[in-house]
Amino acid sequence: MIVKNESEVLARALNCVTSFADEIVVVDTGSTDNTKEIASSFTENVYDFEWCDDFSKARNFSFEKASGDYLMWLDADDVIPEAEQQKIIALKNTFDYSTGPDMIMCQYVASVDSRGEPDFYYYRERFIKNSIAMKWCEPVHECITPTGRVLRMDIKIHHKKIRPATPQRNLKIYQKLEEQGVQFSPRAIYYYGRELYFNKKYRKAIKILKKFLRSEGWIENKIDACSILSQCYLEEKQIERAKSILFNAFCYAEPRGKTCCEIGKIYQNLGDNLTAIFWYKLALNCTDNTSGWIEKKYTHFTPAVELCVCYYRLGKIEEARKFHELSKSFAPESNIVKYNEQFFKN
Repeated sequence: MIVKNESEVLARALNCVTSFADEIVVVDTGSTDNTKEIASSFTENVYDFEWCDDFSKARNFSFEKASGDYLMWLDADDVIPEAEQQKIIALKNTFDYSTGPDMIMCQYVASVDSRGEPDFYYYRERFIKNSIAMKWCEPVHECITPTGRVLRMDIKIHHKKIRPATPQRNLKIYQKLEEQGVQFSPRAIYYYGRELYFNKKYRKAIKILKKFLRSEGWIENKIDACSILSQCYLEEKQIERAKSILFNAFCYAEPRGKTCCEIGKIYQNLGDNLTAIFWYKLALNCTDNTSGWIEKKYTHFTPAVELCVCYYRLGKIEEARKFHELSKSFAPESNIVKYNEQFFKN
């Protein structure tokens, strides 16, 4: 782990690993609270790293301090539920270290639905063979490029923030690198554009993300870049461009539910409910089987709710009720569903 001022969440994370970790390594990058004291209550392996605006260097330093055959990383605000801990213990008990994979990818759960089921997740490198070939790269949104034999497993790590990230932290790192004339990788260009969007610098984000689309970047990032570009264009009141760039996403892979929902929303906001219905129905027929981000709400709950609204606006009440019932089957505890339930009763 690499940490800084994580006293609110660190014990929660470390308590999750005591059931299976043979060794815990915590690298502090400049805490001013009692983060190091909390870490020291779990392990003697607490080290200092002078922060240099590069997450990958800190991660690599933490890996250098570890001695295991396989290494697992966590963020301080990660949580491993009991059931997932048992899966890791079972993996350890049956693992063949002589023939094991170079990397095990696990689900990283960013959000859950009203029933507590993963709603937004993606696969990330989680267990990595301790080898000099396995190095973290990228100063921000660091990663280890999947190499060798890679295995995917149904082990879920939940990312549970209790406070937002430091405003502009990542953006400032990218801006500093840009001023220094550093050559960005396609991945860095994509994430730089995303950080610009998050910080409401829409025109610069458009410029950077269009540059990314001309690069040899990962297809999943390109599909998401189209989505972010569309939001930027909407903020700039360029509705036709917002639509057009979403259609561009279909050049990279089969339609994704999120893209279809975003196209549907544009038509819905323009008052064209019939066209919106076409796109929302297409979203319902999209699959969740992608190699990137899996956002189930865009193939389940969201299009069902919006179809309910569109049909109601067209005066087709029974069709609206049908899609309300469908949305209720996906998320019965949702406040939106509860509101619509009462609305139809009245």
